Amino acid sequence: MTVRLDKWLWAARFFKTRSLACNAVKGGKISVNGKRTKPGYEVVVGDVLAIRQGYELKTIVVNDLSIRRGPASVAQQLYEETTESQQRREKERQLRQLSAAQRPRGEGRPTKRARRLIHRFTDPD
Repeated sequence: MTVRLDKWLWAARFFKTRSLACNAVKGGKISVNGKRTKPGYEVVVGDVLAIRQGYELKTIVVNDLSIRRGPASVAQQLYEETTESQQRREKERQLRQLSAAQRPRGEGRPTKRARRLIHRFTDPD
């Protein structure tokens, strides 16, 4: 049995709708066995998928096929994430947290006081 890639991604609950899954595949966010594919690619058991969602890159192995979207507990049995992928995602998550904590004060949105000073400076009144 084979299943379309976009249907499988939807059934495995990586995407909320098939159209979102289809757009991700077309946009190059999903690769199968190291190659870009089309949404109609026929997934088979044992395929290795690389899925980029936001900052995260997940590498998973297809364990089972399904064309029906079921509960999350059933969807998690359709795939298995590699240990290297889990470790890499955890390291990247920690780096993002550290970089956010080291952001210098004063960068980003202005404070209320700074906004008042900006308005005084720019207003012609």
